[in-house]
Amino acid sequence: MARAVALGDAVRRRTAPNPWVGCVLVADGAVVGEGATAPPGGPHAEAAAVAAAGRRAAGATAYVTLEPCAHQGRTPPCTDALVAAKVARVVVALEDPDPQVQGRGVAALRAAGATVDVGPGADAARRSLAPYLHQRRTGRAFCVAKVAVSIDGRSAAQDGSSRWITGPAARADAHELRADAQAVVVGAGTAIDDQPRLTVRDVAAPPPHPPLRVLLDARGRVPALGPLFDPALAPTLVITTAAAPSAAVDEWRAAGAKVEVVEPAPEGVDLAAALQLLGREGVLSALVEGGATLHGRLLEAGLVDQLVVYVGATLLGDEGRPAAATPSPPSIDAAPRLQLTDVTRLGDDVRLRYDLPSER
Repeated sequence: MARAVALGDAVRRRTAPNPWVGCVLVADGAVVGEGATAPPGGPHAEAAAVAAAGRRAAGATAYVTLEPCAHQGRTPPCTDALVAAKVARVVVALEDPDPQVQGRGVAALRAAGATVDVGPGADAARRSLAPYLHQRRTGRAFCVAKVAVSIDGRSAAQDGSSRWITGPAARADAHELRADAQAVVVGAGTAIDDQPRLTVRDVAAPPPHPPLRVLLDARGRVPALGPLFDPALAPTLVITTAAAPSAAVDEWRAAGAKVEVVEPAPEGVDLAAALQLLGREGVLSALVEGGATLHGRLLEAGLVDQLVVYVGATLLGDEGRPAAATPSPPSIDAAPRLQLTDVTRLGDDVRLRYDLPSER
């Protein structure tokens, strides 16, 4: 199962909105075939593993990270491939929460006479497939909030400048984060101040399509100018509200951006509605690179599923700007506690990864 998880992880940048699944076929103690999910329209992991195994699949055990599908989509049911190959046993790490699957794959395999075990390797598979599982269960895109801070916890200097808090290795790693996402999100303030491109650059394995660039602008503050509105770089989606002037909406669309309207919130765009909209667009993972205001709103609303913090080897002092504008807890006992899942050194900087309680 560990090998199956690794196979899935290796293709995660090319499968969305489908999950990145891995499958390993074992017979007589030896691997006889393995496969991973192809881009949409291509074979799923189980079909690829069966094809690789050929006749050796008969009587084998299949280890698969997610429940095989039993419905006809762009490809035939994976259960049919396993049954036709006479696979004797299927070990499934996780049941698929997608309403089209949700236990039907396990039931179909058992009805065909295969032995099915569910649960081995579930923790590793759950970590690997977290964005997919979250999007299928809640309808919202999995929200990864990325911040860069100084050692003393500041995201910008007193004058607002923030290039560069981190060094080259950390900045390169942040592009790997972008490559793992299907959308990169900023707020209006960041778009105006930084004029970002929000593109993936210089990564080891580029995704087949650039992530969708998403601007949250409730009132039409951001002009349709600069790299964010250059369709040659990547597609852009503006999520706004009815408060945005029609002239701004027309300019965004004329520049090639797609514009969607959601309900307003007191501070701007309704963030839960925005994540739901992205989920409907097929976004499994949304990387939020906003400023302190956007990150603070997401954290306060309980919408952050994973927090990635790059700690740069610098000090910005007590007049530097905070990373997230959240209300201060009344005491240390009331402060939220996060689960640290990864620490990585990047030159003189450090990347910290935290998981937050999800599916709220």
